[in-house]
Amino acid sequence: MSLPERAFPPGEGPAAKVSVSLRAGNIRAVKERVGTRGFSAYVDAAVERQIERDLLEEALQANEQENGPVPQRFRDEAEDLFRSVKSAPELQEVSEWHAHEAS
Repeated sequence: MSLPERAFPPGEGPAAKVSVSLRAGNIRAVKERVGTRGFSAYVDAAVERQIERDLLEEALQANEQENGPVPQRFRDEAEDLFRSVKSAPELQEVSEWHAHEAS
């Protein structure tokens, strides 16, 4: 069994080389953000976030099957909170810093 197939939880285990195909525009965008040297770490972190989102979605679906749908007012509150966090000035500064460091 090769390293990527061992039972390491997401975000754990040694790094291993794999071959993936990405769209040219995504490759360019990642390199502009983090440069060539940070490319693998950026993609690895993105994969880990997607796994976390998938697990969260599965947990939400299981909860809804057991308890019924989440009330709309809670969905609206969560959406408002997400928007306010996403547009926070300190996050914009971090994004600008990353773009500057990559150039």
